[in-house]
Amino acid sequence: MLSNRRKLTTHQKAVLIQVLRAFPDERVSVWYSASVSDGRAYAHDFLSVFKAIGWEVNGPEPTEARMEEASGLALLVDAPELPPCAEAFRDALRIYGIELKTQCAEAQNEAESGFVLLVGQECNPV
Repeated sequence: MLSNRRKLTTHQKAVLIQVLRAFPDERVSVWYSASVSDGRAYAHDFLSVFKAIGWEVNGPEPTEARMEEASGLALLVDAPELPPCAEAFRDALRIYGIELKTQCAEAQNEAESGFVLLVGQECNPV
């Protein structure tokens, strides 16, 4: 029986680590929707990548935010544009067809020089 749990493969993690090593000393917070069954486990997949490259990581922390975007992932930044580390992260995930919604979250103190990754609901296949 196949599991519906989202997860990063070992290869995906290795690629993300290789890409993100170019951005040392970043900060990231990882949040997951408390109402999503695989949210915490999927958030831990990303946490392991960020810790492997030595980033300062907060979380993963549950949040009540609800998301219905295609991949159920969002980047929250406190800037009008994504910082370079977040752009690289987004672009690396796109290689695997994993899309991220991006949005400005004013006064986001959690990730002053980086971003917040929010893991939400996975879309239902059509």
